[in-house]
Order: sequence, then structure tokens, then C-alpha cells
Amino acid sequence: MEFGLFVQGYVPAARARTDPQAEHNALVEETEYVIQADKSGFKYAWASEHHFLEEYSHLSANDVFLGYLAHATDRIHLGSGIFNPLPQVNHPVKVAEKVAMLDHLTGGRFEFGSGRGAGSHEILGFLPGVTDMNHTKEIWEETIAEFPKMWLQDEYQGFQGQHWSLPPRKILPKPYGGSHPAMWYAAGSPSSYAMAAKKGLGVLGFSVQKVSDMEWVLESYKGAVKDARPIGGYVNDNVMVTSTAICAETTQKAKQIAVDGGLNYLQSLLFRYHDTFPRPQGIPQWPELIPDYTEEVVDLLIAEELMICGNPEEVLRQCKRWEQAGADQLSFGLPIGIPYEDTMNTIKLIGEHVIPQIDTDPVHRTTRFRDAARNS
Repeated sequence: MEFGLFVQGYVPAARARTDPQAEHNALVEETEYVIQADKSGFKYAWASEHHFLEEYSHLSANDVFLGYLAHATDRIHLGSGIFNPLPQVNHPVKVAEKVAMLDHLTGGRFEFGSGRGAGSHEILGFLPGVTDMNHTKEIWEETIAEFPKMWLQDEYQGFQGQHWSLPPRKILPKPYGGSHPAMWYAAGSPSSYAMAAKKGLGVLGFSVQKVSDMEWVLESYKGAVKDARPIGGYVNDNVMVTSTAICAETTQKAKQIAVDGGLNYLQSLLFRYHDTFPRPQGIPQWPELIPDYTEEVVDLLIAEELMICGNPEEVLRQCKRWEQAGADQLSFGLPIGIPYEDTMNTIKLIGEHVIPQIDTDPVHRTTRFRDAARNS
């Protein structure tokens, strides 16, 4: 199993009230988290694309963010988590160009994650008058298979669809090397995992669920991907799952960081904006908040495998549960509202004590499936 982290420009109101430069500092700090993750042996860093989601995510221009990190890092794979290819948000040709450019700037370390956006507040800003969020699935389905053609055809044959069109044109630059970056889909439901598997796409599982609830989903993906008809040059048989992670020198310190971190506020914002996610029983409607986390709540979340938290030995044991469940990548949601020093310490401790015990390819110079396609 490999390791990643994702960043999203979280700027809670509590931080903004005490720091006049909160937005700037949050964005700069998140570049530093990725740079440290690169040094600490993480394979992936995913940068979100969100729009209009006050407090929850101010990382809207993630292509610019990733372009900076392409030069500031050496080995870590940089991924769009996501680039939104709906033509009303980002024209597909512009997305294809950005992906290929980042592929060059990273020397082949770029990973193309796509999806349909966070929820109604975000997407309906670009699709006024649409009342059914399932409409975005139709647009995404029409678009996603065109990307490999844009990258691999000398002159793209052009496209005439219901939602966008383009005459034949040379789409430049072409990706780095003889293939194209790995393609991923941000999935939230079991049916989305199955759809991604059939298309040969990896899955970015950003919806946090406990291990036991995800085991059968991972198993079903692995079964379906064997019969994939890939839309691209190869099958990206790869599932990323996410979890909150706090690692400290002692168990008590890690739990105290969790208690003091305001994690309930981030979770409340998640359900405020991701209104297409299933809402567990007991989650209140915004602006009512999920209650503050106590040590008892943190203990329960750890026991239910909904949070990774503890000293390095405990965190290693908790991460191995995801490996046993069949996850290919475990990605940590950072930052989560906790102080900069504690977040950096989590990254360093996981890099020193956890990753070497699980990830058997610490160099991460290449991607396994893309290399096979290049050499075939």
C-alpha cells in the first residue's frame, strides 16, 4: 500500500478572526506540507479544486498550485483531486492542455483525477437552472473518454457532443513520454466505484468511511476492473481511500491534538457543501454544528476505524487495517484545523515510522501501469 495526502485550502472562520492573513498563510502552509511529504516518502499529494466553498476550501486554482509544487518537489506524484472537466466549469481542451503541461513539468509525476464537483452550491453556480445534480454525470460521461484521444492522436479528430464541441485541432503539448498520465475518478458511492472500474480508472475515495464498510466496495472494484474496457491507454487498477490522521510521540498527545483541533467544524462544513454525500443519522443541518469532539468521541472514532490517531506504533497498526482491506493507497486529509507544527510532525512521524513498514517502493520515480504501457 502506498501513501498520500490531500490539501484543499481550509480557512475556518476561527482562524480568520485571529489572523488577518489567514487565507494566504493557509495556502502557503499547505505547499509546505506537500514539500515535507515529498521528503518523508509519501508517494502522492492531491490538491482539490473547489469553488465558492467559504471556509471549507479556498483552493480553486489547483493547476497553479500544482505548477509551483512541480518545481518545489522531487519524487512525490502530484495529482488533481480533482480537475473538473465539465465544459461549463473548465473547457475539456484546456483541461487536457493543463494535464499534459503538468506532466512535463513534473517529469511524469502528474496524476489526472477528475470528477463532477462537490455539491449543489458549487456546481449550480456554473449550471444555473439545473435542479438535478445527476445531470452532471451525463456531461462527465460524454467528456471523459475524449482526453486520451486529445493526448494520443497527432491531430485530435474533434468532437460534436450534446454539451460541447470542437473541430479537428492539434492539442498541445502532448504528454511526456509515450503514454499519458494515470486517470482517476473521484467516487463517493459503490456504483461510482463500479463505473470507474469498467472504464479502467483508478478511484479517489474522498468520502471517509470505516474500514469494515469499505472492504466489500474495494473487493467489488477489484473484481470489476479485471474486465475493464479502458478508455485510456491502460488500466489504472488503483483505489485510494482517505482518513484523518494524527500521529504524535505519545497516544495521549495525539488524542489531545484531536480534541483541540476543531475537527467537528470541518466535518460540519463537509456535510454543508457535499450535499450529494449520504448523510449519516445524527448529522445536523447547517448552521447547526456536529458537537465538539471529546476524548471519548476520539476514542470511539479510533475504535470504529473512522480516524487514524495515536503514537507511531498505533498508527502503523491502524494503517495496516486498510492494507488488509485491499486499499492501494491511503491518503490523509491534511490540514484538519490543527496547528502547523502538529501537522508537520504527523507527516514526519508517518514518514519515519509507518511508510517504510508498508510501502515497498520508496523511490516512486515512476508509475507502474503507465510504464508498462510505454514499454509495450
